[in-house]
Amino acid sequence: MRRREFVQLAAGVTMTWPLAARAQQKAMPVIGILDVGDPAPLLKAFRDGLREKGYVEGKNIRLEVRSPLGNAKTLAALAKELVDLQVDVIVAKFTPAVRAAMEATKTIPIVMAPAGAPVETGLVASLSRPGGNITGRSGTAAELGGKRLELIREFLPSANRVGVLAHSTDPFTKPFLDEMQTAASQLGMQIRPVMVSAAGEFEAAFSTLQKDGADCVIIQPSLPEKPAIDMAVNLRLPPFGLFGSSVHKGALMSYAPRDEDAYRSAATYVDKILKGAKPADLPVEQPTMFELVINLKTAKTLGLTVPPSLLARADEIIE
Repeated sequence: MRRREFVQLAAGVTMTWPLAARAQQKAMPVIGILDVGDPAPLLKAFRDGLREKGYVEGKNIRLEVRSPLGNAKTLAALAKELVDLQVDVIVAKFTPAVRAAMEATKTIPIVMAPAGAPVETGLVASLSRPGGNITGRSGTAAELGGKRLELIREFLPSANRVGVLAHSTDPFTKPFLDEMQTAASQLGMQIRPVMVSAAGEFEAAFSTLQKDGADCVIIQPSLPEKPAIDMAVNLRLPPFGLFGSSVHKGALMSYAPRDEDAYRSAATYVDKILKGAKPADLPVEQPTMFELVINLKTAKTLGLTVPPSLLARADEIIE
Protein backbone atom coordinates (compact mmCIF):
# COMPACT_ATOMS: atom_id res chain seq x y z
CA MET A 1 0.00 0.00 0.00
CA ARG A 2 1.34 3.42 -0.89
CA ARG A 3 2.13 5.82 1.98
CA ARG A 4 -0.50 8.36 0.93
CA GLU A 5 -3.17 5.67 0.86
CA PHE A 6 -2.17 4.55 4.34
CA VAL A 7 -2.41 8.09 5.71
CA GLN A 8 -5.96 8.51 4.48
CA LEU A 9 -7.12 5.09 5.62
CA ALA A 10 -5.62 5.75 9.03
CA ALA A 11 -7.64 8.95 9.20
CA GLY A 12 -10.81 6.91 8.70
CA VAL A 13 -11.64 8.28 5.26
CA THR A 14 -12.48 6.23 2.19
CA MET A 15 -9.65 6.74 -0.25
CA THR A 16 -10.32 5.26 -3.64
CA TRP A 17 -13.48 6.27 -5.46
CA PRO A 18 -14.20 4.88 -8.94
CA LEU A 19 -15.00 7.56 -11.49
CA ALA A 20 -18.66 6.56 -11.70
CA ALA A 21 -19.01 6.59 -7.94
CA ARG A 22 -17.50 10.08 -7.75
CA ALA A 23 -19.96 11.33 -10.31
CA GLN A 24 -22.84 9.94 -8.26
CA GLN A 25 -21.43 11.30 -5.01
CA LYS A 26 -20.87 14.84 -6.27
CA ALA A 27 -24.43 15.72 -5.33
CA MET A 28 -23.18 15.22 -1.76
CA PRO A 29 -20.94 18.09 -0.54
CA VAL A 30 -17.30 17.02 -0.35
CA ILE A 31 -15.01 18.67 2.19
CA GLY A 32 -11.25 18.48 1.74
CA ILE A 33 -9.11 18.36 4.88
CA LEU A 34 -5.45 19.42 4.65
CA ASP A 35 -3.48 19.04 7.88
CA VAL A 36 0.30 19.41 8.23
CA GLY A 37 0.45 16.65 10.85
CA ASP A 38 -1.75 13.95 12.36
CA PRO A 39 -5.31 14.85 11.28
CA ALA A 40 -7.03 12.76 13.97
CA PRO A 41 -7.52 15.57 16.57
CA LEU A 42 -8.91 17.97 13.96
CA LEU A 43 -11.19 15.31 12.49
CA LYS A 44 -12.72 14.34 15.83
CA ALA A 45 -13.79 17.87 16.79
CA PHE A 46 -14.63 18.86 13.21
CA ARG A 47 -16.93 15.83 12.82
CA ASP A 48 -18.59 16.71 16.14
CA GLY A 49 -19.17 20.23 14.84
CA LEU A 50 -20.62 18.91 11.58
CA ARG A 51 -23.05 16.65 13.45
CA GLU A 52 -24.25 19.62 15.48
CA LYS A 53 -25.07 21.34 12.18
CA GLY A 54 -27.03 18.34 10.92
CA TYR A 55 -24.41 16.72 8.71
CA VAL A 56 -23.99 12.94 8.80
CA GLU A 57 -20.82 11.70 7.17
CA GLY A 58 -21.60 9.31 4.33
CA LYS A 59 -25.23 10.46 4.11
CA ASN A 60 -25.21 14.17 3.38
CA ILE A 61 -21.51 15.04 3.46
CA ARG A 62 -18.19 13.38 2.62
CA LEU A 63 -14.64 14.09 3.75
CA GLU A 64 -11.42 13.71 1.78
CA VAL A 65 -8.38 13.86 4.06
CA ARG A 66 -4.82 14.62 3.06
CA SER A 67 -1.80 14.94 5.35
CA PRO A 68 1.94 14.79 4.69
CA LEU A 69 2.47 13.85 8.37
CA GLY A 70 5.01 16.61 8.89
CA ASN A 71 6.67 16.52 5.46
CA ALA A 72 5.75 20.00 4.24
CA LYS A 73 7.37 19.40 0.85
CA THR A 74 4.36 17.31 -0.24
CA LEU A 75 1.70 19.81 0.83
CA ALA A 76 1.44 21.41 -2.60
CA ALA A 77 0.80 18.06 -4.29
CA LEU A 78 -1.80 17.08 -1.69
CA ALA A 79 -3.58 20.42 -2.05
CA LYS A 80 -3.69 19.90 -5.83
CA GLU A 81 -5.25 16.46 -5.29
CA LEU A 82 -8.10 18.04 -3.35
CA VAL A 83 -8.60 20.66 -6.06
CA ASP A 84 -8.58 17.98 -8.76
CA LEU A 85 -11.29 16.15 -6.82
CA GLN A 86 -13.36 19.33 -7.06
CA VAL A 87 -14.12 19.44 -3.35
CA ASP A 88 -16.63 22.07 -2.27
CA VAL A 89 -14.55 23.49 0.60
CA ILE A 90 -10.99 22.95 1.87
CA VAL A 91 -10.36 23.04 5.62
CA ALA A 92 -6.65 23.67 6.20
CA LYS A 93 -4.81 23.55 9.52
CA PHE A 94 -1.86 25.90 10.07
CA THR A 95 -0.34 28.44 7.72
CA PRO A 96 1.68 26.07 5.46
CA ALA A 97 -1.46 24.07 4.66
CA VAL A 98 -3.54 27.20 4.05
CA ARG A 99 -0.83 28.63 1.80
CA ALA A 100 -0.61 25.38 -0.18
CA ALA A 101 -4.38 25.39 -0.69
CA MET A 102 -4.32 29.09 -1.60
CA GLU A 103 -1.70 28.45 -4.29
CA ALA A 104 -3.69 25.51 -5.64
CA THR A 105 -7.02 27.33 -6.07
CA LYS A 106 -8.43 30.85 -6.21
CA THR A 107 -12.05 29.71 -6.41
CA ILE A 108 -12.67 26.85 -3.96
CA PRO A 109 -13.43 28.27 -0.48
CA ILE A 110 -10.68 27.68 2.10
CA VAL A 111 -11.32 27.63 5.86
CA MET A 112 -8.37 28.25 8.22
CA ALA A 113 -8.46 25.90 11.21
CA PRO A 114 -6.50 27.88 12.40
CA ALA A 115 -3.70 29.94 10.81
CA GLY A 116 -1.52 32.41 12.68
CA ALA A 117 -1.19 36.07 11.67
CA PRO A 118 -3.30 35.65 8.49
CA VAL A 119 -3.10 39.34 7.57
CA GLU A 120 0.67 39.59 8.08
CA THR A 121 1.29 36.44 6.04
CA GLY A 122 -0.94 37.61 3.19
CA LEU A 123 -3.67 35.00 3.54
CA VAL A 124 -6.46 37.56 3.97
CA ALA A 125 -6.82 41.28 3.31
CA SER A 126 -8.23 42.01 6.76
CA LEU A 127 -9.92 40.17 9.61
CA SER A 128 -13.25 41.91 9.13
CA ARG A 129 -13.30 41.65 5.32
CA PRO A 130 -10.98 38.79 4.30
CA GLY A 131 -11.60 39.10 0.57
CA GLY A 132 -10.67 36.33 -1.83
CA ASN A 133 -11.59 32.73 -1.07
CA ILE A 134 -10.13 32.36 2.44
CA THR A 135 -11.68 32.85 5.88
CA GLY A 136 -11.81 30.95 9.15
CA ARG A 137 -10.06 31.20 12.47
CA SER A 138 -6.93 33.17 13.28
CA GLY A 139 -4.38 31.71 15.65
CA THR A 140 -2.72 33.74 18.41
CA ALA A 141 0.65 32.01 18.61
CA ALA A 142 2.45 35.23 17.69
CA GLU A 143 0.39 37.60 19.87
CA LEU A 144 0.87 35.38 22.92
CA GLY A 145 4.66 35.35 22.59
CA GLY A 146 5.17 37.68 25.56
CA LYS A 147 2.72 35.83 27.81
CA ARG A 148 4.34 32.52 26.88
CA LEU A 149 7.81 33.79 27.86
CA GLU A 150 6.46 35.15 31.16
CA LEU A 151 5.05 31.71 31.98
CA ILE A 152 8.33 30.03 31.06
CA ARG A 153 10.17 32.42 33.37
CA GLU A 154 7.70 31.56 36.13
CA PHE A 155 8.17 27.82 35.49
CA LEU A 156 11.98 28.06 35.14
CA PRO A 157 13.14 31.22 36.96
CA SER A 158 16.73 30.69 35.79
CA ALA A 159 15.78 30.41 32.12
CA ASN A 160 17.36 33.26 30.15
CA ARG A 161 18.13 31.65 26.79
CA VAL A 162 15.05 30.24 25.09
CA GLY A 163 15.70 28.04 22.08
CA VAL A 164 13.09 27.94 19.33
CA LEU A 165 12.80 25.07 16.89
CA ALA A 166 11.30 27.06 14.01
CA HIS A 167 9.93 26.01 10.63
CA SER A 168 12.14 27.38 7.85
CA THR A 169 9.43 27.42 5.15
CA ASP A 170 6.36 28.38 7.19
CA PRO A 171 5.27 31.98 6.33
CA PHE A 172 4.10 32.33 9.93
CA THR A 173 7.62 31.86 11.31
CA LYS A 174 8.65 35.50 10.83
CA PRO A 175 5.80 37.16 12.80
CA PHE A 176 6.06 34.34 15.35
CA LEU A 177 9.77 34.99 15.99
CA ASP A 178 9.49 38.79 15.72
CA GLU A 179 6.88 38.92 18.47
CA MET A 180 8.97 36.72 20.76
CA GLN A 181 12.14 38.71 20.11
CA THR A 182 10.35 41.92 21.12
CA ALA A 183 8.93 40.36 24.28
CA ALA A 184 12.25 38.72 25.19
CA SER A 185 14.10 42.04 25.09
CA GLN A 186 11.60 43.50 27.54
CA LEU A 187 11.96 40.52 29.89
CA GLY A 188 15.76 40.38 29.75
CA MET A 189 15.68 37.04 27.92
CA GLN A 190 17.35 35.87 24.71
CA ILE A 191 15.71 33.98 21.85
CA ARG A 192 17.86 31.42 20.03
CA PRO A 193 15.99 30.25 16.90
CA VAL A 194 17.18 27.29 14.85
CA MET A 195 15.51 26.85 11.47
CA VAL A 196 14.51 23.37 10.28
CA SER A 197 12.04 21.96 7.76
CA ALA A 198 11.81 18.24 8.60
CA ALA A 199 12.40 15.74 11.40
CA GLY A 200 15.63 14.60 9.76
CA GLU A 201 17.18 17.94 10.75
CA PHE A 202 16.26 17.75 14.43
CA GLU A 203 19.43 16.07 15.69
CA ALA A 204 21.68 18.78 14.27
CA ALA A 205 19.27 21.49 15.44
CA PHE A 206 19.26 20.28 19.04
CA SER A 207 23.03 20.02 18.97
CA THR A 208 23.13 23.70 17.98
CA LEU A 209 20.69 24.62 20.75
CA GLN A 210 22.82 22.84 23.33
CA LYS A 211 25.99 24.57 22.10
CA ASP A 212 24.17 27.91 22.33
CA GLY A 213 23.34 27.16 25.97
CA ALA A 214 19.56 27.11 25.56
CA ASP A 215 17.76 26.60 28.88
CA CYS A 216 14.60 25.28 27.21
CA VAL A 217 13.03 25.03 23.77
CA ILE A 218 9.77 26.15 22.18
CA ILE A 219 8.69 23.93 19.29
CA GLN A 220 6.69 25.43 16.42
CA PRO A 221 3.67 23.15 15.84
CA SER A 222 3.84 23.13 12.04
CA LEU A 223 6.89 20.88 12.52
CA PRO A 224 6.56 17.18 13.46
CA GLU A 225 6.03 17.87 17.17
CA LYS A 226 6.14 14.44 18.76
CA PRO A 227 9.66 13.44 17.63
CA ALA A 228 10.92 16.94 18.49
CA ILE A 229 9.40 16.80 21.98
CA ASP A 230 10.73 13.29 22.59
CA MET A 231 14.23 14.33 21.52
CA ALA A 232 14.14 17.40 23.76
CA VAL A 233 13.10 15.31 26.77
CA ASN A 234 15.83 12.73 26.06
CA LEU A 235 18.37 15.56 25.95
CA ARG A 236 17.01 17.01 29.21
CA LEU A 237 16.07 20.22 27.43
CA PRO A 238 12.64 21.30 28.75
CA PRO A 239 10.20 21.52 25.78
CA PHE A 240 7.33 24.00 25.63
CA GLY A 241 4.49 23.94 23.10
CA LEU A 242 2.10 26.45 21.59
CA PHE A 243 -1.14 24.47 21.95
CA GLY A 244 -2.75 22.07 24.39
CA SER A 245 -2.22 19.28 21.88
CA SER A 246 1.53 19.90 22.19
CA VAL A 247 1.34 19.21 25.93
CA HIS A 248 -0.60 16.00 25.30
CA LYS A 249 2.34 14.96 23.10
CA GLY A 250 4.75 15.50 25.98
CA ALA A 251 5.56 19.24 26.08
CA LEU A 252 5.77 20.75 29.56
CA MET A 253 3.28 23.56 29.21
CA SER A 254 1.23 25.67 26.80
CA TYR A 255 -0.97 28.74 26.98
CA ALA A 256 -3.29 29.03 24.01
CA PRO A 257 -6.87 28.83 22.76
CA ARG A 258 -8.43 25.37 22.93
CA ASP A 259 -7.60 23.31 19.86
CA GLU A 260 -11.13 21.87 19.75
CA ASP A 261 -12.67 25.35 19.51
CA ALA A 262 -10.82 26.07 16.26
CA TYR A 263 -11.81 22.73 14.75
CA ARG A 264 -15.47 23.13 15.69
CA SER A 265 -15.40 26.68 14.38
CA ALA A 266 -14.27 25.30 11.01
CA ALA A 267 -17.48 23.25 10.86
CA THR A 268 -19.53 26.42 11.40
CA TYR A 269 -17.74 28.15 8.54
CA VAL A 270 -18.24 25.13 6.27
CA ASP A 271 -21.96 25.11 7.07
CA LYS A 272 -22.30 28.79 6.17
CA ILE A 273 -20.35 28.37 2.94
CA LEU A 274 -22.39 25.34 1.86
CA LYS A 275 -25.52 27.42 2.44
CA GLY A 276 -24.28 30.11 0.07
CA ALA A 277 -22.09 32.49 2.10
CA LYS A 278 -18.93 33.78 0.41
CA PRO A 279 -15.60 33.48 2.28
CA ALA A 280 -14.79 37.08 1.34
CA ASP A 281 -17.78 38.27 3.40
CA LEU A 282 -17.23 36.06 6.48
CA PRO A 283 -15.06 37.81 9.09
CA VAL A 284 -12.07 35.92 10.43
CA GLU A 285 -12.77 34.71 13.96
CA GLN A 286 -10.31 35.43 16.74
CA PRO A 287 -10.20 33.29 19.88
CA THR A 288 -11.35 34.84 23.14
CA MET A 289 -10.86 31.94 25.58
CA PHE A 290 -7.44 30.57 26.51
CA GLU A 291 -6.22 27.69 28.63
CA LEU A 292 -3.08 26.83 30.55
CA VAL A 293 -2.13 23.16 30.20
CA ILE A 294 0.68 21.54 32.20
CA ASN A 295 2.22 18.08 31.86
CA LEU A 296 3.27 16.81 35.31
CA LYS A 297 4.51 13.54 33.84
CA THR A 298 7.10 15.31 31.69
CA ALA A 299 8.06 17.57 34.60
CA LYS A 300 8.75 14.51 36.77
CA THR A 301 10.74 12.87 33.98
CA LEU A 302 12.95 15.96 33.79
CA GLY A 303 13.20 16.29 37.57
CA LEU A 304 11.38 19.61 37.58
CA THR A 305 8.96 20.92 40.16
CA VAL A 306 6.01 22.85 38.82
CA PRO A 307 5.47 26.04 40.88
CA PRO A 308 2.23 25.87 42.92
CA SER A 309 1.21 29.24 41.45
CA LEU A 310 1.08 27.67 37.98
CA LEU A 311 -0.68 24.52 39.13
CA ALA A 312 -3.35 26.63 40.83
CA ARG A 313 -4.07 28.48 37.57
CA ALA A 314 -3.88 25.48 35.23
CA ASP A 315 -7.02 24.60 33.28
CA GLU A 316 -5.74 21.09 32.63
CA ILE A 317 -3.05 19.01 34.31
CA ILE A 318 -1.74 15.87 32.63
CA GLU A 319 -0.54 13.30 35.17
